[in-house]
Amino acid sequence: MSRFSEIIVRLSATIASRKGGDPLASWTAKLLADPKLAAKKLSEEAMETALATTPDETAAESADLIYHWLVLLEARGVSLDEVAARLEAREGTSGIAEKAERK
Repeated sequence: MSRFSEIIVRLSATIASRKGGDPLASWTAKLLADPKLAAKKLSEEAMETALATTPDETAAESADLIYHWLVLLEARGVSLDEVAARLEAREGTSGIAEKAERK
């Protein structure tokens, strides 16, 4: 397993453990309790990542983005395996063809 895969699994488990926690004591618990707030934070982090200009800034903002993405998945009850299945289904398919199939 890659270093990235390992941290994603650990971080996902940590996020899941915060579900139902005290939103006054845990930022993650607060986001999990309010999926709209989690979605808003994810969109903010996506913009910050897109606007990052240096490799270091891009890495830091990407870490924030991934954390907030994982929180939103947990808040909405979507597993990493469900996301993986969607990615696997798209493997070997042109992005243009895949988008046309969704219309």
